[in-house]
Amino acid sequence: MKNIILLLAAMLLTCCTKEGETLAQTKKEGTMTQKLYLTIGGVTKAATLVSNSSTEALVAQLQQGDITYEAHDYGDFEKVGPLGYSFPQNNTQITTVPGDLILYQGSNLCIYYDTNSWNFTRIGKLDNMTQAEIKTWVNAGGGNVSVTLSISKPTGISQIKAEASKSRAYTLTGTLAQAGHKGIVIQKGKKYIK
Repeated sequence: MKNIILLLAAMLLTCCTKEGETLAQTKKEGTMTQKLYLTIGGVTKAATLVSNSSTEALVAQLQQGDITYEAHDYGDFEKVGPLGYSFPQNNTQITTVPGDLILYQGSNLCIYYDTNSWNFTRIGKLDNMTQAEIKTWVNAGGGNVSVTLSISKPTGISQIKAEASKSRAYTLTGTLAQAGHKGIVIQKGKKYIK
């Protein structure tokens, strides 16, 4: 009976330790006040960064401009792709959870939508997203996605374009001048008499 209780206690301790390791690792690293913004398919999500030399180097690179990379599915648990830069590694044994952002081999960023255990560098975690929301956002199992990383929140306005069609004419009251209108019109910022 004593052996069974000891065995059950050891199994319980093992199960709790894995969850505790992830929580302890996050607490040990601390978090940065700087947010990371990830955009996929025009939808931007925020992430809280952990504080380590890897994230400091990533933020320094992002201060020079956004990073866009192509990410693909790997192992039915992550979207991963090369960043085009190498960053310091702070690898530790980690069991990931959905939403974890992991630096792999110093130059690849992984967005986890399921769990995995390996020796990784934790970068951060997506804010307030369920596993289902993450899977939809990263198009889990649906092919490659383009991911843009930024340290400033995108405004949603990418650029302003002038209308490509022929220039319209407006009356002095600001209404669109109809075909055959007689009088003063404004077209391309200049006044004309028609």
